[in-house]
Amino acid sequence: MNLKLAVLSSCFALIVAVAAVPGSRPTAQSATTAGFSPIIPRTWDDHAMAQLEVPLAYPSASPKHVSAEYYYRIPVRPIYKTYPVYAPGHEPPGYMDWLQKQEPAVVWDDKGHTPPLGSEADWIKAGEIVFDSPLFSGGLFAGFPQDSLYVRQPEFYQKTGTPTAADGTVPFYRYVIRQKGQIRIGILGCAMCHTRVMPDGSVLKGAQGNFPFDRAMAYNYRTGGGPPPVAHALERALFGTPWLQPDPQADLDQMSIEEIAARHDPIPPGVVARHRTGTLTPVQVPDLIGVKDRHYLDRTGLQQHRSIADLMRYAALNQGGDDMASYSGFIPDGSPLPDPDKVAPRYSDEQLYALALYVYSLQPPPNPNKPDALSKRGEQVFQGENCPVCHTPPLYTSNKLTIAEGFTPPPDADEKYDILPVSVGTDPNLALKTRRGTGYYKVPSLKGVWYRSMFGHSGWCATLEDWFDPRRLRDDYVPTGFMPYGVKPYAVKGHRFGLKLSGDDRKALIAFLKTL
Repeated sequence: MNLKLAVLSSCFALIVAVAAVPGSRPTAQSATTAGFSPIIPRTWDDHAMAQLEVPLAYPSASPKHVSAEYYYRIPVRPIYKTYPVYAPGHEPPGYMDWLQKQEPAVVWDDKGHTPPLGSEADWIKAGEIVFDSPLFSGGLFAGFPQDSLYVRQPEFYQKTGTPTAADGTVPFYRYVIRQKGQIRIGILGCAMCHTRVMPDGSVLKGAQGNFPFDRAMAYNYRTGGGPPPVAHALERALFGTPWLQPDPQADLDQMSIEEIAARHDPIPPGVVARHRTGTLTPVQVPDLIGVKDRHYLDRTGLQQHRSIADLMRYAALNQGGDDMASYSGFIPDGSPLPDPDKVAPRYSDEQLYALALYVYSLQPPPNPNKPDALSKRGEQVFQGENCPVCHTPPLYTSNKLTIAEGFTPPPDADEKYDILPVSVGTDPNLALKTRRGTGYYKVPSLKGVWYRSMFGHSGWCATLEDWFDPRRLRDDYVPTGFMPYGVKPYAVKGHRFGLKLSGDDRKALIAFLKTL
């Protein structure tokens, strides 16, 4: 969790359960509250961490995580009061002057600052604070100046296409004040990836986000002016897989800042080159609404989801914990690791538990697509095409893993994991050539596809209509979503289901899917 190299670690985390697990303990508040007395699981447990993730396609590279003794010596992250960021032209008069006068205010830490936690509703509200809380401040590129308020510059929006909510706020960012008179841009809270500005300007928390993450990264690279070696180190920490031959990062040290930025440019909102993936193998940002019903996390089914403890561990890993792991000797944070008190702080178990409760409380927005004759016909097409085999109602996922093309599961895999022994033929590189690559892809849920975008695990197709367009299989196809840097045109292969339908049946099927 080195601050410089972990700065892009994503914040995908979450869930709740009420059963006690080994190592659980009551909270300080639970002994004095009559209504809600949660049992807080221990996030980091050596035995559990060793078995938590599905092995990588290259098993020897599967991560060896730091010990619980090391993890719990890392200081707890204090959560400060934060303030809205407004797009240019929307700031209230005198807003920045007012912020300059605000005193730092710690909302939650392990030194006596705690929000009200007397009821389940209090815990959920506290979890929203964690969800919104930025992990770091400054730019997405480690060399970007800390005091640069680039979100106040019109050029930032022109270059990145960052959406603005109806009230003029930019809900992906927050201002944070850790010292009076110093206003910092807070980044990399859970909300940065999992907030969606809807077409009407409303804000949907927990959904597949539409912040243009990689375009902002490219902007920060170009504007921050940091030295290339820092950029090289950051990119390697994020995406390095040195055990692969050839090493995809082999030419990194020869790349200029502009060349690195250009790798991020083609990745659209709703898709992200998050850590452990790559700029040529980005991943669709997941929708967290309904995550409590998912048995595997990540597009590659990287982590099993069996309990609240598993989800709290997932949160801790994706907020910097897995940067400290050894992948066949490669440690993203660098080797040897520093003393625990010198790495970026962690969330406490109580903070992670509250975060889980909040995300579990999230509900989908009202669906404007009501069932009608066309959608009912589409449901019949859905059944007739045997779609429920993988996308099984009522969750519209079987919660199973499918096999990436070119991967052979180990002999005992089907005894440990729920595997559907088929491949849908989509691009296997995310599953085979990244630090999230298990050799599998999970079957995604179709619930909520009406408000999502960028379909396929790397988000090649912007809409459902594009995904069911048979022309995407052609070598002269130009994707409407992500297209790898330097590649044009690009056939989006695999998942041929529904591509042979008549135009009317295809339209009906899409109408049905949009009602889910």
